[in-house]
Amino acid sequence: MKVLVIGSGGREHALVWKLAQSHLVKKIYAAPGNAGTAAIAQNLDIQANDIQSLARVAREQTIDLTVVGPEAPLASGIVDHFQSQGLLIFGPSRAASEIEWSKVFARDLMLKYGIPCARGEVFTSLSQAASYVKNQKPPMVVKADGLAAGKGVIIAHSVEEALAALSSILEKKAFGVAGGRVIVDQFLMGKEASLLAFSDGKTVVPMVPACDYKRVFDGDRGPNTGGMGGYSPPEFVDQQFVSQIKRTVLEPVVRAMEKEGRPYKGVLYAGLMLTDEGPTVLEFNARFGDPETQVILPRLKSDLADVLFSVVCGTLDKQKVDWDNGACVGVVMASGGYPGDYRNGSPINGLDSLPPEILVFHAGTKRGSDGRIYTAGGRVLAVVGQGKTIAQARQKVYASLPRISFEGCHYRKDIAERAVRS
Repeated sequence: MKVLVIGSGGREHALVWKLAQSHLVKKIYAAPGNAGTAAIAQNLDIQANDIQSLARVAREQTIDLTVVGPEAPLASGIVDHFQSQGLLIFGPSRAASEIEWSKVFARDLMLKYGIPCARGEVFTSLSQAASYVKNQKPPMVVKADGLAAGKGVIIAHSVEEALAALSSILEKKAFGVAGGRVIVDQFLMGKEASLLAFSDGKTVVPMVPACDYKRVFDGDRGPNTGGMGGYSPPEFVDQQFVSQIKRTVLEPVVRAMEKEGRPYKGVLYAGLMLTDEGPTVLEFNARFGDPETQVILPRLKSDLADVLFSVVCGTLDKQKVDWDNGACVGVVMASGGYPGDYRNGSPINGLDSLPPEILVFHAGTKRGSDGRIYTAGGRVLAVVGQGKTIAQARQKVYASLPRISFEGCHYRKDIAERAVRS
């Protein structure tokens, strides 16, 4: 097959890297890709939201399967457009992906079908939202309804912080149209985990679980980011838990979407909090997570192209999906200032000095005319260590990180630390 992967981040590099190992795949294109994908695929100078151009090149290059990485093209209906052109594409339709691009839709769906979620209220009016939070006991969680690059969820530890978050979203339009509505949710106590699953609209096959780190600084301090690292498997998640989530969350959601006339094909990502009352859904994503993908796909033993094709063709029930028993720890190296303002164009040093067992997935990178690789984004690299245990994988990745450098580089020092301590 010839495969097109849409997107330019670390998730897309991981997808290209895994697809390149498939016996079914003879050529991979990445649009627009990055310096990492360019080493194993042909990058195309087409942005991920340029749906018309992407469909045109898929026809011209006789692409057999297109794989959508980021959420924005899904929300814009790329799957619907490709399908109308007779092109095979992996991902949910615009209607199905609303489970991510509208937190209000996802919340209403869960309430309607009895899927466990946090209690809260939806607001479009700043004054009504402010009156509500003044009568709540902090902490509480303020969420922008739409897509906000992973930064639209604010944990407010006081009423004043909640009011500031509401003003930022509803009044100052910090997230643009994504902040037309807000949800004010109860704050859930417990351990957080992510469980992604393949779905062909009928069959649901969970992947291995993972944990990611949203806050920019050690100790879960500072503002939310797109993700500063992650690990798999979480030490507190066993197969019994995975089976429980499949039974109480993933399968009910897929059945609910079918009843709503929105059959769900692609990856369904459940962000979960393990509370004393049981697992509760924090959010759904309609695609592979980032940076979870970078610590999940190295553990996949099955042929990824085979799996993706079975989802598109509706034959997932006949597809075996195997995983190894090892562990992965991934750490994101970010530009100075991220998730705020940052500068691009700094040369990246040391990429050729790493041991072979260390994986480096590029995110915000580009190759210059001089052949060197430069920073071109907030999250620059995801460096992944592999081992038989989390402790081994963590030791390997943190031993390798000092070999890589670029101006302003920063990363968290505590990824998977709690897993090793426990």
